[in-house]
Amino acid sequence: MFISFRLKFFPFVATVVVVSIGISLAQWQTRRALEKEQLAAQISERARQSALPVAADRLVSSVPIFSKVIVRGEFVAQWPLYLDNRPMQGNAGFYVLMPFHIEGSQRYVLVARGWQARNQHDRKALPALTTPEGSLEIEGVIHDKLDRVMQLGQPDPLKPAAILQNLDLNNLAKQTGLAFESVIIEQTSDAPDGLLRQWPLPSAGAEKHRAYAFQWYALSGMACLFFVVTGIRRGKHTVSTINNKADTDNAANS
Repeated sequence: MFISFRLKFFPFVATVVVVSIGISLAQWQTRRALEKEQLAAQISERARQSALPVAADRLVSSVPIFSKVIVRGEFVAQWPLYLDNRPMQGNAGFYVLMPFHIEGSQRYVLVARGWQARNQHDRKALPALTTPEGSLEIEGVIHDKLDRVMQLGQPDPLKPAAILQNLDLNNLAKQTGLAFESVIIEQTSDAPDGLLRQWPLPSAGAEKHRAYAFQWYALSGMACLFFVVTGIRRGKHTVSTINNKADTDNAANS
């Protein structure tokens, strides 16, 4: 049986649009996966390096991100901050943040000290926080930003012991009057404060992006296949209609 294909303008344009969008999104997800994999390799390489002592005459922000550093100074215990909605091992809790005065300078760096469980019965009730006093050395990993979560409702005013969804360093510097460096240190050194420091890797998620890319490529392929199949079916219908009309005409003429 003869099979034909009829090309129709609007289905063709719709297919081209869907395929173009699908391929573009798939390529974007693939690039994101590559970025995450490169980031993971960078983190792994710098994790094998020794911690770099940063003296007062050197900016902490001049150290490459994800490097391990050792900084001497003192915590500003009057300004604890709590990042909400940061679960760990399936438990709700906060990331405890605190300014750290770099010894021998007028500069401060924000330190993510660790994770603290949240009161399950009263969200506003904060557990007691132990802060080391006096000069000390901390070791940690440099990050260029804090991870962000979806903002739920209006943020609380930025004040000591505030519970926040997200934090902007420029706003913190304005409220405290302290000269903050433009990076954050995730503390990894042990301290007798009861905080957990099992920080999540920022490079996680490459597999998720590759899965999304596959889905977009599959959608593009399905759009092409649907266009071809429906076009062939329309062709069969057209041929059958023509043959039936020809048979009718022949019968009438005879």
